[in-house]
Amino acid sequence: MIPKAARRLSGSIRLNSNLRVRASDVNSSGARLMSEAVSSGDALRHVDDVVIVGGGLAGLFCALKLSPRPVTVISAAPLGEGASSAWAQGGIAAAVGEGDTPESHAADTIAVGAGLVDEAIALSLAREAGARIHDLLSYGVPFDRDLEGRLAVAQEAAHSARRIVHVRGDMAGKAIIAALVDAVRKTPTIRVIEGYVAEALLTHDNAVSGLQLRKAQDPTLAPITIMAKAIVLATGGIGHLYAATTNPREASGLGLAIAARAGAIIADPEFVQFHPTAIMVGRDPAPLATEALRGEGATLINAKGERFMLARHPLAELAPRDIVARGVFAEIAAGRGAFLDATKALGDTFADHFPTVYASCVASGIDPSKQPIPIAPAAHYHMGGIAVDARGRTSIDGLWAGGEVSCTGAHGANRLASNSLLEAVVFAARIAEDIDGRTFAARSTPSYDVPRNCAVPPSAEANLRALMSSHVGVVRDGDDLADAIRTFAMMEQSVGNISLRNMATTALIVATAAWSRRESRGGHYRSDYPTENPALAFRTRTTLTEARAIAEDVAAGVAPRLCATA
Repeated sequence: MIPKAARRLSGSIRLNSNLRVRASDVNSSGARLMSEAVSSGDALRHVDDVVIVGGGLAGLFCALKLSPRPVTVISAAPLGEGASSAWAQGGIAAAVGEGDTPESHAADTIAVGAGLVDEAIALSLAREAGARIHDLLSYGVPFDRDLEGRLAVAQEAAHSARRIVHVRGDMAGKAIIAALVDAVRKTPTIRVIEGYVAEALLTHDNAVSGLQLRKAQDPTLAPITIMAKAIVLATGGIGHLYAATTNPREASGLGLAIAARAGAIIADPEFVQFHPTAIMVGRDPAPLATEALRGEGATLINAKGERFMLARHPLAELAPRDIVARGVFAEIAAGRGAFLDATKALGDTFADHFPTVYASCVASGIDPSKQPIPIAPAAHYHMGGIAVDARGRTSIDGLWAGGEVSCTGAHGANRLASNSLLEAVVFAARIAEDIDGRTFAARSTPSYDVPRNCAVPPSAEANLRALMSSHVGVVRDGDDLADAIRTFAMMEQSVGNISLRNMATTALIVATAAWSRRESRGGHYRSDYPTENPALAFRTRTTLTEARAIAEDVAAGVAPRLCATA
């Protein structure tokens, strides 16, 4: 199964909580020493036994929970800056309000998950929510409180109770990450290496042995090899594989790809959630209009001012995200446009209640207190990922995965609003507990070939993202999926740029699973199979080897097959 952890270098190198060396002071010598180590065939061995890849919520929380055990955190961007969790506006779902219960929270999670939720995982997740909220408070997260000093809770789509804890309405992600980054920087046992991308997972006899790293944004430099006895992948999701996304550039499916290329089992990759209300103002990634706006009464209208969700679902704007996303998609496809109208529900109070959304709109020339906001669905969250058990262990010894890169079974085919941050902290704590107290035996360090990394035209990545949006997006069909599979299969095997190859690897796994599932369920909608098939009410478990075999079937015209688990 899976472990993981890490420390810091590059934007600055953190040696301990009181000593920092600026990157400008060490780049010439530090980079030279790394280059010399690689060119001479020596791996960098001065990292901790536990390495965490990812500087978002799951990675930082896991590192803090492992303290005082030394860990190394590796982050492609400065801590928190490349993390989807930092952009989360909704908050964290937790049954902390009067009259609410974990059992009710779990029931809502199961109902939204379209028959594929692991019910035991969902219930345990809900039951641990209160403790994890307490942890975040102890790290300094300033959750909103009511006049009596209790945690304030808000309503979001498909929740049967008000149970979303926020920070200033729509600033939860930013506030949580800021508090955790501050706590990490003050913890002397956490070493942080910033500005490096993990482009390959090194294994021997189905056990991790290390990572291949490369300087971010400079593919021409030689890679660096580090040895590790336990690795935690917390690299985020796959949103940047799509042309329209609310996710940062770093959410490109990297962690899933390197785990899959090392032989890890991947679960439910076909299930991608598209947020129905990304703000369409020409920005990449697109700003998000939080679901909490609809919870406060904002409506979805077309260019004629008609509320189109009333005819699509009894809950209208508060229907599950997949249904709302398809409703918005249909209005846009029909040429009627789609808008989020909060002029009546919030009006002049918009800026006070939702400052982040307000700022995004005003920066683009829209006053949301007086004008409807133009919206469209955008890739937002991946329900699938690296298959893990209840302790975050993967199918590779010494490898754990947490946060969006993992698939715990908690979301099934469709994620309930604001459950993602909860899952990230719950499983980060479980991973830390599973690793803590262990001693890791020395492992052999076989030699590895260092692959060449070729430059790639910017258009190649743009073309992959456009193909994912058009052929593996909100609405899919067999012919489009087959076309995408043929392209991704070629890229995954032959592209010389490692970053693009990893993107193609994840794209291939998502597309082949979507082609194989001949039904519509949750976030996976097939226009040629528009209804659920009760015979297919099981989770997908697959590997890169299986995805390649499916690609060969597509090329040969063979009927789909699903890799299933009960």
